[in-house]
Amino acid sequence: MIDYLGTHQHLAVDLDLTVNDDGSLLLRSDAQRFYEGPIAFRFPMIFSGRAELRESFDDEAGVYRISLTVTNRRFGFLFGYDGAFTCTFPEAKDAPARLRPRRHERRE
Repeated sequence: MIDYLGTHQHLAVDLDLTVNDDGSLLLRSDAQRFYEGPIAFRFPMIFSGRAELRESFDDEAGVYRISLTVTNRRFGFLFGYDGAFTCTFPEAKDAPARLRPRRHERRE
């Protein structure tokens, strides 16, 4: 999976998604690429972090639980958080253009 980050989606991040035995999701970031007009390059990981995000649904509390850590190979732990949230899932059939992805990357 690829996630495009930033207001202009300049940074593309490869993501690996796993479903654990307990039904929770584990998402790990990997390679990163930068795009701006004709400029495109693989972003050096020495200047960035790798994220590990865990998400699950707590049936008793009726909330989603989330935990994120971002580390750098050289500098170690950069930041992280733990929390809980609720959400609604509105119909997306008529989403305005401003909410649709700006970039698409063909992967083979």
